[in-house]
Amino acid sequence: MSILSIQSHVAYGHVGNAAAVFPLQRLGLEVWPVNTVEFSNHLGYESFRGRVLDRDLVADVVKGVGERGAFAHCRGVLTGYLGDAALGDVALRAVHAVRRASPKAIYACDPVIGDDGRSYVRPGVAEFFRDAVVPAADLLFPNHFELETLTGAAAADTPAIIAAARALVRRGPRLVVCTSFRDPSAGEAIDALAVTAEAAWRIRVPRLALAVHGTGDAFAALFLGRWLEQPDPARALGLTVSSLHGILRATLAAGGTEMSLIAAQDEIVNPSRAFPVEPLG
Repeated sequence: MSILSIQSHVAYGHVGNAAAVFPLQRLGLEVWPVNTVEFSNHLGYESFRGRVLDRDLVADVVKGVGERGAFAHCRGVLTGYLGDAALGDVALRAVHAVRRASPKAIYACDPVIGDDGRSYVRPGVAEFFRDAVVPAADLLFPNHFELETLTGAAAADTPAIIAAARALVRRGPRLVVCTSFRDPSAGEAIDALAVTAEAAWRIRVPRLALAVHGTGDAFAALFLGRWLEQPDPARALGLTVSSLHGILRATLAAGGTEMSLIAAQDEIVNPSRAFPVEPLG
């Protein structure tokens, strides 16, 4: 199985394609990475080098992959940080091209807008995700802040998260996963919720005293990989969160500032601790 992954890339650390490609490969998938930005490191550092890539260059790379006849064998398209709304249009064109060649291909989108109440994308990007991507996606992976941004409504507790996710499901995706939510009643735990039109599931894990970037990128890749193995929301949620938590535990133990994605790679395939998934109805 093959995946077309269109998102940012850094030379140092693990965000964007540098966080998504290896987990997918470790799960046995062929990945065709197309980078939308090329940075030295993520923007959380005091400085960075590089630039957002020209839309024509990105479109040309996608076209070249298509000219190999590859799209007919593509099982999924994954998009993340785009850098510019114009690049979003290139990504959607790629999705449509893949679907023409492979009608059963899944479009999975991590709508990277911001986190913790702060947007860090250029003007127009959030609106592009809301208006163009949500109707086109099969799987959508917003964090709490992005879920509220896409729906335009506050979601302060679990019932509100489920309602907001279902509002997005009604617009197109078959499944919306809120990748991180701190329920006021959950203490220091953190939740992830998978929501369809008819059902919802929650997984709750201990919150780690760790600040690293790229966890959302890795989450989307892991979930897509598990979904393609078996389209079971509860199974994919459980394996994804258990794997990611194992990687983060290893990162904390190592005192790292970047995910220990390579050192803890066995967690991707066989998480050392399996967290239970709770059906919420």
